[in-house]
Amino acid sequence: MPGPALPPAAAPAVAAEAAPVSPEEATSAWPDEAAESAFRAEARERGETVVSPPASEAPEVVDPKSLPSLDSLVQRIPAPVRETLEDLFRARFVKVDRVPAKSLKG
Repeated sequence: MPGPALPPAAAPAVAAEAAPVSPEEATSAWPDEAAESAFRAEARERGETVVSPPASEAPEVVDPKSLPSLDSLVQRIPAPVRETLEDLFRARFVKVDRVPAKSLKG
């Protein structure tokens, strides 16, 4: 059963969205300031909350000598949680079986 027909006004918008992307658009990773401003203005018109990104700050420099050791941090994790993480994210070898040569592709 075919879906509902698009109203005539919506048809050009659908066609515009399906247009191929130019090589220039494909290689640019971020929109320029004008495109960003236009996007934010459209979002405000739709009633969406627009949050400005924080001003770029220099990364905090941490003295590696002041950091706790990895072992002390691991010990802070409760034992049942550590065991569950070990079960979920570590491979364990539990038995050895000989595989027939005909089962191997080669």
